[in-house]
Amino acid sequence: MKPVLLWGQSGYGEALLEEIRFRLGDETPAPVPSASGPGWHLLETTAEAGRVFADMAFPHWVLTEIREVTGSGVNQLAAGLLDGFLEAFQEIRVEEPWPLEILCAAEEEGLARRAASVRTELAARLKKRLSRVAKLGRPGPFPPGARPGWVMAFTGFDRVLAASRVISGGQRRMADDAAAPSRSYLKAEEAYHVLGDEPAPGQRVIDLGAAPGGWSYSAAKRGALVSAVDNGPLKGGAAAHPNITHLKADGFSFVPESGRCDWLFCDMVEDPYRVLRLLADWVAERRGARFVVNLKFGRADPVELLREVERFRAREAADWERFYVRHLFHDREEFTLVGSSGVS
Repeated sequence: MKPVLLWGQSGYGEALLEEIRFRLGDETPAPVPSASGPGWHLLETTAEAGRVFADMAFPHWVLTEIREVTGSGVNQLAAGLLDGFLEAFQEIRVEEPWPLEILCAAEEEGLARRAASVRTELAARLKKRLSRVAKLGRPGPFPPGARPGWVMAFTGFDRVLAASRVISGGQRRMADDAAAPSRSYLKAEEAYHVLGDEPAPGQRVIDLGAAPGGWSYSAAKRGALVSAVDNGPLKGGAAAHPNITHLKADGFSFVPESGRCDWLFCDMVEDPYRVLRLLADWVAERRGARFVVNLKFGRADPVELLREVERFRAREAADWERFYVRHLFHDREEFTLVGSSGVS
């Protein structure tokens, strides 16, 4: 048995546990957390069970090869973390950028400042000891997948769980844009990082349920040509953007006249199962090469919705180049689905 730390968004710790039980299945007993906090759980589990956690929706990070470091001050914690790093990286060859990341519970007042101070001190000490390796350490964003790194989870002012083997879900806080008409803009920006792709100049985007236009604006500012489908008005930077054509129509009944598009967007406040059926229709008709779709689970059981998403994946997208279901940093009670068929 080995410790595994799953770290997600604060307030969704119970949902994370429910997803673990779902992913492991009825034949494998769900591990009982040895420690928990707002959005995170430390588990003792087998290596085989640990692989199940690699493509979950709720965790932003899955950490293994964990070392516990304690200390009463910034210098003591930084010294302990440096010792742990040097020991862990003796057998790790570093050739590419690697995560040097801090995680901390948002509810702990002042903890984020403490964590940032420790990271700064650790980076300075690491630069003195291993300059070449230190230059490649950065906070991200990193695409989904497993990689060596040094991710430090601050579970308190005097306790850090640091890991050298990490799995990133791709979630990340994004920078806002004053011209964006809504905060939903941030979800689209984050989704691109998860997918490892973004709209490009000249690509065609269809945004179903576009108003007030956050996702449309996100694509249009990159030079994509957007059909914003919604009976409601567009606002902010989307209202008069030259790359956005506003089509007043219902997103569920809209059918593009010219067939395929490069991107399908959909962020409608609707029954998530209905939205998933809509996505299935678009995929079956091969109308879009890539998609970013939100499923609201505020009035639905999130784990049951995940089960349906996995059935959709097996039925419609099993051979796709990429397919991820994620609870984003900027998501609330919703999942974001991103995918790429690999066929343009």
